[in-house]
Amino acid sequence: MKIAITGANSSVGKNLLAQISQDSTLEAMAGVRSESAFASLPDSERIEPRTISYDNIPDLASAFQNCSVVVHLAGILIETKHSKYESANVAATAAVIAAAQQAGVSHVVFVSVVGADCSSANRFFKTKGDAEKLIADSGISATILQTPLLLGSGTAGADSVLWAASQPKAKLLGGGNYTMHPLDVNDLGQAILNCCRNPVDGVRTFELVGPDAILYRDLIKQLAALKGNEIVIATVPIWTAKLGAAISSRLKGGGITPAVIDVITIDEQVAHNGADELGVSLTPLKQTLENILEQS
Repeated sequence: MKIAITGANSSVGKNLLAQISQDSTLEAMAGVRSESAFASLPDSERIEPRTISYDNIPDLASAFQNCSVVVHLAGILIETKHSKYESANVAATAAVIAAAQQAGVSHVVFVSVVGADCSSANRFFKTKGDAEKLIADSGISATILQTPLLLGSGTAGADSVLWAASQPKAKLLGGGNYTMHPLDVNDLGQAILNCCRNPVDGVRTFELVGPDAILYRDLIKQLAALKGNEIVIATVPIWTAKLGAAISSRLKGGGITPAVIDVITIDEQVAHNGADELGVSLTPLKQTLENILEQS
């Protein structure tokens, strides 16, 4: 089976490609925006790096040729002057759908986020919801995976918690008093591959989260304890952070915005963890944290 992957140089993409490289029944087209990203991808004869553009649907369709499934990972949380939510999260998804239709791809796996909602007042959550709707309305069978904070090799989440847990005093937004369900990135990779091997008919959406609900402050304290670091948790008022973010992002034309801070500090609401339906045996949080330490 050949799988097309967009955003292949993301942390999820590289972990997924590493899993594919260890399975002789799989091969992948690893789609990235520039050749400079090729060097960051796992080196395997079963992985074909390729530059792709969401502005060129015929070329994108060519990249998808002979692929049974497209795994759409591309998207952004933090905007820049040249990349906004509407283009990176919505327009790119529309291009992937059009190209998949042209190439005759039979299934799409879309990695979304817990909280995605077309009616959300938060632009990030709204555009992720808009992207989900485009896929649901496309006529292609699809699996949508809504995910939380991801932890594991190369993830921004792992870098963030490692840095905070290494400080004598960790200054957390709102004191870290918000609940999350951290998911091991390798568990997400396994879920994606299961969806590729056993595609569903129609469109199904699953929340896929880690086995433990935990306050962010407690997550930092748990990792600090594993490091043998005595830590004090301090509070950065969320309103102060939003004010600074509003000013800074306006001056820079991107970066951390109040919308990003809302995403980071939201209490994740999970109706049902789809791990069992997706055939995933979730990694205990303690094991994930120990793995992060070993790989740091």
